[in-house]
Amino acid sequence: MRQRILEHLDSDAVVMDVDSDSFYATDVYSGGHPPALVVQPQTITCVGPLVEIATSMGFAITQRGGGMSYTGGYLPRQPNTLILDLSALNHIVSIDEEDLVITVEAGVTWRQIWDALTPLGLRLPFFGTFSGSLAAVSQTAPCLWARTAMVVPQTSSADWKSSTPRGRRIQTGQAAFHNGRPGFRQYGPDVTGLFDHDAGALGVKTLASLRMMPMPVTSDYASFAFATQDEAVRALSAIGRSGYCEEAYVFDPATTQRSLDPATLMKDIGRLGNVIRSQSSVLKGLQEGAKMAMAGRRFIEGSVYTLHCVCAGRSVDSVRDDRQGVVTLATADGGVEISNTIPKAARASPFEPLEGILGSQGERWAALNSKVPHSDAQRLIDATHAAIDPFRDRMALHGVTMRFLYIAIAQHIFSYEPVLRWFDEWLPLHRHVPEPEFLGRLKEPPSNSEGRALVDEIRSRIVESFAEFGAASNQIGKTYPMLASLNTDTRSVLTVLKKELDPEGLMNPGALGDLGE
Repeated sequence: MRQRILEHLDSDAVVMDVDSDSFYATDVYSGGHPPALVVQPQTITCVGPLVEIATSMGFAITQRGGGMSYTGGYLPRQPNTLILDLSALNHIVSIDEEDLVITVEAGVTWRQIWDALTPLGLRLPFFGTFSGSLAAVSQTAPCLWARTAMVVPQTSSADWKSSTPRGRRIQTGQAAFHNGRPGFRQYGPDVTGLFDHDAGALGVKTLASLRMMPMPVTSDYASFAFATQDEAVRALSAIGRSGYCEEAYVFDPATTQRSLDPATLMKDIGRLGNVIRSQSSVLKGLQEGAKMAMAGRRFIEGSVYTLHCVCAGRSVDSVRDDRQGVVTLATADGGVEISNTIPKAARASPFEPLEGILGSQGERWAALNSKVPHSDAQRLIDATHAAIDPFRDRMALHGVTMRFLYIAIAQHIFSYEPVLRWFDEWLPLHRHVPEPEFLGRLKEPPSNSEGRALVDEIRSRIVESFAEFGAASNQIGKTYPMLASLNTDTRSVLTVLKKELDPEGLMNPGALGDLGE
């Protein structure tokens, strides 16, 4: 079969080497079956015929962008899988400054978009993923979660152009109409959302049109320390609901300690006295003094939670007022204002080189994500901790640790991201993606099969907990049981749609879950 499809390949496609390193059989977290074939299309025009020919021969198809999935998004579930490497489809097709729409090929990275728009004083309503220096739009539905620490009210999904096994070339949004143009979707039933978040289960995306917005005229930043998780989470939700910020996120103590050097923390301790002296009464000063003393001890112990915010807008006055609103809400929940170097640095350079797929000591990591309304935030956290508690002793035994990231998205979403870390032998992506200078400072750990198995077990339990809770996630990949989590009628509609677009179930099998495929 492999030879047969090679005979039908368009001359404008490159067959990639599937070597013994199994680079294409792994993502950031795990591995799958080695693919039967990896094809890298050089132009969009050859994608549709390739999909049609390959599926007619019984090949399953997955699509790979930058390869930064940690949910098995593009990993083969079966041996006869053709991986479409879309990284060569990396051209920005057009930037329409009048109608504020950018159209890009599916292999374009979020950093490419940022670099192209910044000189024009434009940007997307979202940044893209944290791995955006390599991650492409093809596997990442660019909705309001696309950069997990991004909060912008004007967010919207892309309009897509996709190819399906039956030779259909589906366009979504207003561009699907005769003489229509991309950029808005307010007319009739909206099919665009069907292709968002589908991990290639309904077709191969080739083009995306995304809305742009003017770059804010000015920005300001604020960071706060909290003695407890509960206080930090309450403040984050209050600030998220307020709409004062376009970015708001909380680091746990371990992440805070790694992100702020001791000298910076000591300067922040010095601010505690100023907070006490600024109080309007002796009693209030004493009350705040006790609170600040506790926060000071936490600073010294390195066990504070930190909240980081970015305010941006069209005028200095409006941004100043928004920042003051943030300060009022954060301090009301026990926050102490500290140096704002973390959000400043993150905004100054949104897409750093991808050293972050390994820890500073060479450890691996595995993230999970869930999203709920703000009113459910603490219950979600408590449920997740309860799911993790039975594993604590084994985690200590096998060197598995966990960190947490809490994010406010728009004004109505609380995002919660537990991240497992452990020392283990690296996967091919860990050896190929980071800068050589960074890798040269690290030593690859030995194989830790017991730690790896424990991480698998913990991840599965957390995913079950999220599903029981009814939480949403950033993406499905092959980690989250999407179809099985839907109610019966909704699941049946999606199953029928999948059958219509992909009758043989060859588009990324398992991406929606095992039910109905």
